[in-house]
Amino acid sequence: MTDSRARRLWKVLEPFHAITYFAPDTRKATDALGLRGGWMSYFACRAAPLGAVGPELVTAVFYNFHPSMVGRAIPDAWRLATPAQLLDARLQAIDSAVRRFPEAFASASASSVGAAGAPLRRAAELARRAAELAPTAGRPLAAANAALDWPDEPHLVLWQATTIIRESRGDGHVAALVGAGLSPCQACITISAAGGPSKEVFQLNRRWSDEEWAAASEDLQTRGLLADGVLTEAGRALRQEVEDTTDRLAEQGWAAFGDDNAAELDRLVRPISGAIMASGVIPDDNPMAMR
Repeated sequence: MTDSRARRLWKVLEPFHAITYFAPDTRKATDALGLRGGWMSYFACRAAPLGAVGPELVTAVFYNFHPSMVGRAIPDAWRLATPAQLLDARLQAIDSAVRRFPEAFASASASSVGAAGAPLRRAAELARRAAELAPTAGRPLAAANAALDWPDEPHLVLWQATTIIRESRGDGHVAALVGAGLSPCQACITISAAGGPSKEVFQLNRRWSDEEWAAASEDLQTRGLLADGVLTEAGRALRQEVEDTTDRLAEQGWAAFGDDNAAELDRLVRPISGAIMASGVIPDDNPMAMR
């Protein structure tokens, strides 16, 4: 099947955003603020645009994490560092992290756009325009990130833009899962059964127990969506509906952005993201299903 424009651009932009989750720079920056552990760092940095909110809201908008996993990080993180400090820390971390991928930006600078540095500036300009067109109504994480001030450096503008775009898509994905009647644990089960990340990866990174996984699977079986750990025809159709709805909701912004701009952004960011994925900083079997 041919990917939709929205899905193709997600694949191109997501690795640049995802540096923040996997590069050691983020953990180093939050350790310096007194945060404890990688998961506290993750939840606090990603939730910081929302303000010092409680674990219930973070669990709701992040959707597929076990509530107890969030509760071990939030609200304790806010007692150690303010959201404003964490927003500064994550930008500093990205600034440090991307400088360790010179081959990515060398590839971008070698494009036909112009002299060294010009392709990155152009990519940042286009990505910001796309981010400003990404829908935020009914999308709390997207709206919270879109409300932040823009940084000055092109690589940081590109990162913030990719963050707004992916959170807009992610908020739409949550809406699609809710509409399909898939619980947070069932969201993990069905994407795994559809060929996505393994059960082990999801249990390690989302912390659903064997008992919870089994109970959620049994409900899917009762609904005729799963049989012996494999999606039925109805299950595959429902999972495809979720993905198609996610793409359709994300397409609102890309349609306003236009074909030519989308193609140029794709061309400029693809070598950067390709170099990031090839570096191994993002594991092959990751919970975001990036390949």
